[in-house]
Amino acid sequence: MIDKKGYINVSGSPIYYELSGNPNGEPLVLLHGGLGSIGDLTPLYKYIAPDYSLISMDFRGHGKSPLNGASLSYEQYQSDVQEVLSHLGIKRYSLFGFSDGGIVGYRLAAQQPESIICLITLGSQWRLETNDPSIELLRGLTAEFWAERFPAEVDFYNASNPKPDLKKLVDAVKPVWLDTTESGYPCDLVESIACPSLIIRGDNDFLFSLNEAAFLKTKISGADFANIPFTEHASHQESPELVGTIVKQFLSQQKA
Repeated sequence: MIDKKGYINVSGSPIYYELSGNPNGEPLVLLHGGLGSIGDLTPLYKYIAPDYSLISMDFRGHGKSPLNGASLSYEQYQSDVQEVLSHLGIKRYSLFGFSDGGIVGYRLAAQQPESIICLITLGSQWRLETNDPSIELLRGLTAEFWAERFPAEVDFYNASNPKPDLKKLVDAVKPVWLDTTESGYPCDLVESIACPSLIIRGDNDFLFSLNEAAFLKTKISGADFANIPFTEHASHQESPELVGTIVKQFLSQQKA
């Protein structure tokens, strides 16, 4: 019997997961953003938990998952997600990913098309051009800035992670954001995504521009797009009712 929450050892690193929602519903994997945790996506639960079996996990080094073993990358996150789902016996599922979680979602949908029912991403870049204005911001991010900007999240991390070290985590995550090799952003791999897909961004998102989102829509055949007014990067936290309703409606239109 699989516990509703706990740790799964992946390549020497314990990855924390939680199962919630409707145990009889279709599986829906939820992936949080960089320097975040499972808890960041709870504003959406009231809209999806009644109908879907939710599988959440903290990326390596994040939330309750310690930073052990291999260097971080989107490829490593992807591998960890695949290992956790394999352990849980989940072979086919839909996926909602915020920011880094959506980037991992692109990679999974492109490389494991038989597994993904549908894909929803929020604020998730699909490439990093050399002139992208976010590069300077990401490169200059410090643990001190993050702690000042998100004190509650950092307090949770310090209290719940087995080996909390925010500076070490920030230093490990920044190369992930700036990685332009095959272990990083999916880039043109997104053209092979064949499942129903919904791209969401906040209208004032400073990391994922409207132009990049619109171009991505042309790269993923048949993709839908939603631009959330009056919000920035974390639209699901700034306007949970609107984003939650959109996510629920999109999921309800898809069938396994």
